[in-house]
Amino acid sequence: MKKEIIHYDVRKIKDIKDLINSSAEIYQDKAAYLVKNSMREYEEVSFNKTKQNMDELGTALINLGLKNEKIAVIGENRYEWAISYLAIICGTGIVVPLDRMLPEKEIESCLKRGEVTAVIYSGRVEDEIRNISEKIDSIKYFIGMDLKEEVGKFKSLELLLKRGRTLLDEGNTDFTDAQINVNEVAEILFTSGTTSESKAVMLSHNNLVFNIMNQCSMLYIDDKDIFLSVLPIHHVYECVCGFLTPFYRGCTVAYCEGLKYIQKNMQEAKVTMMLGVPLIFETMYKKIWNGIEKQGKTRLVKSMIKLTNSMGSFGKKLKRKVFKSIYNEFGGNIRLFIAGAAAINPEVSKGFKDFGILALQGYGLSECAPIVALNPNTCPKDDAAGLPLFNTDVKIVNKNSEGIGEIVTKGKHVMLGYYKNEKATKEAIKDGYFYTGDLGYIDDEGYIHITGRKKNVIITKNGKNVYPEEIEGLINDLEYVKESMVYGKKEKSDIILSVQVIPDRDKIKDEIGEISDEDIKNLIWKGIKKVNEGLVVYKRIKNLELRDKEFEKTTTMKIKRYKENIL
Repeated sequence: MKKEIIHYDVRKIKDIKDLINSSAEIYQDKAAYLVKNSMREYEEVSFNKTKQNMDELGTALINLGLKNEKIAVIGENRYEWAISYLAIICGTGIVVPLDRMLPEKEIESCLKRGEVTAVIYSGRVEDEIRNISEKIDSIKYFIGMDLKEEVGKFKSLELLLKRGRTLLDEGNTDFTDAQINVNEVAEILFTSGTTSESKAVMLSHNNLVFNIMNQCSMLYIDDKDIFLSVLPIHHVYECVCGFLTPFYRGCTVAYCEGLKYIQKNMQEAKVTMMLGVPLIFETMYKKIWNGIEKQGKTRLVKSMIKLTNSMGSFGKKLKRKVFKSIYNEFGGNIRLFIAGAAAINPEVSKGFKDFGILALQGYGLSECAPIVALNPNTCPKDDAAGLPLFNTDVKIVNKNSEGIGEIVTKGKHVMLGYYKNEKATKEAIKDGYFYTGDLGYIDDEGYIHITGRKKNVIITKNGKNVYPEEIEGLINDLEYVKESMVYGKKEKSDIILSVQVIPDRDKIKDEIGEISDEDIKNLIWKGIKKVNEGLVVYKRIKNLELRDKEFEKTTTMKIKRYKENIL
């Protein structure tokens, strides 16, 4: 039976410019952002100030002759990135967010493929941009977020804001009066494909605002919430869900200083919500239990979890007092974690709920702007990717004997297509349905379950399909395992299921002491044997290899599955 869920009221917006202007009018001097100053303390930037800076920069960009041009933004999560994105998409041209962690050659390639005319960049990629500036003559301007002076093609963002202010004061309305065509390309995103060359996804304002309004209809957030921005902002997941959506709902966004500062920044900003990838939350959860075990409080904590879980709604309220020390680790105000980009271990989601912190997951892709499914806060399922977004169509096609097939979706969230790649567009979109390349099934209540990527499936000699992500989830849950990757190893005429494991050497040393690699391998193999006992024969791991080198990953922490990543 399909699950009935609450529809939260949302205000209608027609485009991103309308989103920014209406939020600035509603929330005015409330803090939209918390930004670290030179003293490494958080300072507030209001909704009004954000709109003002957007108008100033947009006016200056049009004055430079960049109307209707493609403009790249590349840099870390920061306020200057946010206003650059908004100034482009809300009346100047087409925004092209790029990953600052890409090698120089790949940045150069994206700029060429995207036919970019100007680049707004952070000082962290100054050297790469300077080198690229000598190779691409078609780029008119390089606008530095951290530049103080201007020489030739190199412009200062700070000075452009001042120039835009002057133009606005003189009555220039080129940007503020600019009309938005909601159905045209507004953004070009290069995907972080783990198995193939990235494609350039074209999204419209219509795609973006449809997604923003419908996800807020399913998941409650309001102007009392404070987000911590952790994931790379160029990625559509963080950009839409951790940047545009909070601004729409009147939330405050605090910029994180880096992964190692997550806990510190949560405490400083009094964070209530955080988006992340499973690896971040699974690491946090393991750290909590490691601390509990070191204090010798495992039995006590488990008994308190059982007690509070048995007390219904009163128990939920009580958890905040009972597990106060855990809340304080996260700043004392955390209420919600949202995982995306990959499936989170359901035991971790359930485990956070046992402490009184709601942990949900959603499912999406760049091509869907990005959300396809989301777990509602009123009725989440720990082992599911979520229910289809409101006003969308999701179904499973080409099912196998287990009922698993490819997930396809149709609706206003589906991209316009891949930039200058008609062949790939036709392969991906058929009869209005986007073929995700993800495999899964939909249960009786309508929840979507992901089993793996179509491209990652390992086909055994007897024709059976093995989904490596499913087995990795079980292995990663073993006590002394940090991370794993399952792959098919060719052996004579057969495919042997193998796994590479990064052991948790610190935990092994703390609990067991210094032991050899052979002993570590035997220790982990014991755990894998138990995992194998719960699997059908063709899914069982036959070979184990230890590794210390990190797996090469995308910026959303997905392992890049290609031959060179196997030691």
